Amino acid sequence: MEIKHKESVAELLELMNKGKYFTKLKPENNIDNSFSVTLKVSCYDELNLMVSDLLKASILILKTENLSNLTANVDINVMTLLEIALQLLPEEEMELLDDLHKIHLRANAE
Repeated sequence: MEIKHKESVAELLELMNKGKYFTKLKPENNIDNSFSVTLKVSCYDELNLMVSDLLKASILILKTENLSNLTANVDINVMTLLEIALQLLPEEEMELLDDLHKIHLRANAE
């Protein structure tokens, strides 16, 4: 029985390695077993719209008077939406925008 089980496991591993399975999650950090997922967007404006839509959907759900019934019927996890939006925010690019804005203000002050 144990030999048959080992053969099945070996066959399953061979099948998984042969195909292009389990390619979506990329190992991020071995310490906490986290993964990253690639998200393709055409530009920063599209990224901004995605974050905005996630936030708007979260706000709409949270504003709903009968929140418990809505989320029970639709099975929406607002915390997940907010976590995704937070991860998508381009922090370094925002710092660049701040620096560019300071340059703009100095140029207009002269």
